[in-house]
Formats: sequence, C-alpha cells, structure tokens
Amino acid sequence: MNVPKRQVRAAYDADTITVYQAYPPAIADAALRAGRFVPPFKRERMTWVKPSFCWMMYRSGWATKPGQERVLAVRMSRAGFERALGMAALSHFDPTLHADAAAWAAQKSDSPVRVQWDPERTPSGSALQYRSLQVGIGGAAVDAYVDEWVVRLEDITDRVVAWRGELAGGGAPELPEEVPYALPVGVAARIRADEVMHE
Repeated sequence: MNVPKRQVRAAYDADTITVYQAYPPAIADAALRAGRFVPPFKRERMTWVKPSFCWMMYRSGWATKPGQERVLAVRMSRAGFERALGMAALSHFDPTLHADAAAWAAQKSDSPVRVQWDPERTPSGSALQYRSLQVGIGGAAVDAYVDEWVVRLEDITDRVVAWRGELAGGGAPELPEEVPYALPVGVAARIRADEVMHE
C-alpha cells in the first residue's frame, strides 16, 4: 500500500481546520475569556500549531508537562491556514526544493512562517513511519493568526485528561478523527507535502 510520507491530516469542515496548542493556565484562561489570544500570550514569539492531536499529546505529555497543562483546540480558517503555508519556509534545508543552502536561508529569512515534518505518533507516543506537520507562525503572520485566522478557541483539557486515563488503564479512547487535507498544488510543493512512500 502506498502511504504519503508527508501529508496533512486534520479535522476540518468547509471553512475551518482544527489545530492544537498547549499552554500554561494563565495564557489559556485569558484567551478563553476573550475568545482570542490576548496577553500574557506574546505576539512577538513564534507560535506553533499542530493539526495532529496525537503529536500534540506527544509534545505535551498528554497535558502533563510544565507550561503545557491546558490543551486548546483552535478552529482556524482554512484560508488563513493555506495562506500561512503559502508563505512558509522549511525549518531544514531540503536539496530537492532549493538550489543550495544559501537559497534556503534567503527564503527562510523572508518568511514569517516555518514548517517542519516530524514523525507522526501513536496515542502512546511511538513514532510512525510517516510524518506530521508542525507550523510555526511568527512575525507579521502572528497578527494575522490572532486577529483574522482564529475563528474559535475550545478548551479540551478535561477530555484529554479522561482519554489519558483510559489509555493508562489499557483502553482505546475515541480520539479526534483526522482525514487527509488536500492542499493547493503550489502550497503542497512549497512545504514538500505528499511525498509517497511504500509500506
């Protein structure tokens, strides 16, 4: 069976895509009260969003790591998501996309968005052969993310804790369903998506 090695998988509808972020309570509570990211969230820092729930759980230790105790499901406009990817630069040099390291460095310098592909994770944290997309939004793009692209914030920490308990007890909780997300051809090429591997 052919499996895409770098494929965006997410929960989404006609207008929005769900990405995940984990924060300390102070940032999460302020954002939820306001319905948008407000201080102590810092716009001057790059903020990373992840369409993969399991990768967010791996990164946050299922909401147990310091500073990542609260998990937010962020409904982001698909137009904004694709716009971010359309201006992104890969975090690492890829000779199939750039003539040389200098060309990659120039693109990275000009772009406020970073993309990296890390091994996708199982609920228990084991690495899979295919990759998961991480998107770092920085610079002027953070303003667009906060002011335009974020449609809704939802605190899913209680569900995360319940699911973590099910897993610890040997259960198989019903986690958010993620399906392939088709990107515009130019955007897919820019972020090196949809490489096919054989399994």
